[in-house]
Amino acid sequence: MCMERIWWPITLAALLAIALPLRCWAIPEFARSYNLSCAACHSAYPRLNAFGEEFAANNYRLPTWRENTVDTGDKLLALPDHVPFAVRGQAYAQARSGESVDPVTGERVQANTDFQAPYLVKLLSSAPLSDNLTYYFYVIFAEKGENGEAIVEDAWVRYSDLFCTGTGLQLGQFQVSDLMFPRELRLTFQDYMVYRLAGITYERGMVLDRSFGPVDVALGLVNGNGITDNFNVNSPGYRRPDNLFDDNNSKSAFGRIGVGLDQVSMGLFLLSGERPRVTGPAGLLEEGSDSDVEILGVDLSGSIGDDIHWFVQYLWNSWDGFLQPEIGNTVIWPGRQYDWHGGFLGVDYIPNDRWALSLLYNSADAGDLAGSDTIYEGIEIDTLSLAASYYFMRNAKGIAEVNFDFLGDHPRRGEYFTGHLDKEMYFLVGFDVAF
Repeated sequence: MCMERIWWPITLAALLAIALPLRCWAIPEFARSYNLSCAACHSAYPRLNAFGEEFAANNYRLPTWRENTVDTGDKLLALPDHVPFAVRGQAYAQARSGESVDPVTGERVQANTDFQAPYLVKLLSSAPLSDNLTYYFYVIFAEKGENGEAIVEDAWVRYSDLFCTGTGLQLGQFQVSDLMFPRELRLTFQDYMVYRLAGITYERGMVLDRSFGPVDVALGLVNGNGITDNFNVNSPGYRRPDNLFDDNNSKSAFGRIGVGLDQVSMGLFLLSGERPRVTGPAGLLEEGSDSDVEILGVDLSGSIGDDIHWFVQYLWNSWDGFLQPEIGNTVIWPGRQYDWHGGFLGVDYIPNDRWALSLLYNSADAGDLAGSDTIYEGIEIDTLSLAASYYFMRNAKGIAEVNFDFLGDHPRRGEYFTGHLDKEMYFLVGFDVAF
């Protein structure tokens, strides 16, 4: 039995926070468990401060975590002294220019003003289960109007000291993009769009991570088909109780090397894997075989003083044989490589406990997918989002955000209704609360 590794002393605030390979956004349950203010971990929720980064790096616990467990007299049992749940809710009202368009028929659904309430309701839970083991999950109810559904997104367990080497092992569902900038920690309503466009959000798999002083290394494998697929196992005869989660033998491999230097952190991300080829009208159908995918990413982040925080991400994507357009029974451009690139730049200014001002610029060039007359022409994006958050309390804020679209709206140019048919301008106000 090895001695437990002491990751950080009591004087956490004095340490330089290092980049964490995979992070969830901290939840009010942690504040309840340790009798701390949300401000201990958040500069402006959900953005983490240095203490919050270090808390996450210590596998989401303080050294005193056992004081918050039930005294059963059994040293091999560490039950939380209360059910560790938290809730997050969002509600918005929005004015927008974007519409819902059927890419094949052109049928439109339009609402220039919209009450999006509730936008989502989340139930979250996390707690240490042993000196090295922690679990985390959340369930979303009523996400984006989908009433009657419950969706599990993040759901994982993490062991922080594999074979006493200081290597962490995380197994479950998570976002591959969390290696760089976790989407759940952003202050804007607008998303980090290149992560969604590149398909590196939620996956099922595992990650190994290790820190070497200022250098962080993470390596992972995921199924590569998201988190919704499952298939009955029935080849041995009558359906078995188990299910297949993956639909092929290949896995997507990825990794990131990050370095923290004073007030600047930088990282290099690589992914090699597969995604389904698409065909049919507007590229809406999966072809049945997979396209080889290569992604290279660079990320930078830093702070100017205590109030200004900036971050930059850029990805280069190569999808080999991704589109399988057909004329009759003939595939056009078999095996063609489709390259595209994009990224985002963000700045958060947090002058005091009440206000946070945020800027997020999203840009992507559809590259070889431009003019393809498929929905993937929509990778092209050039937007600027400006947001102001006012904190009524540490865990309750109001938000106002405006999004500017610098691309022109283009009329239908092919057989299908694809591309930038309308500008995506919007103005949004609402509430974001957690307890």
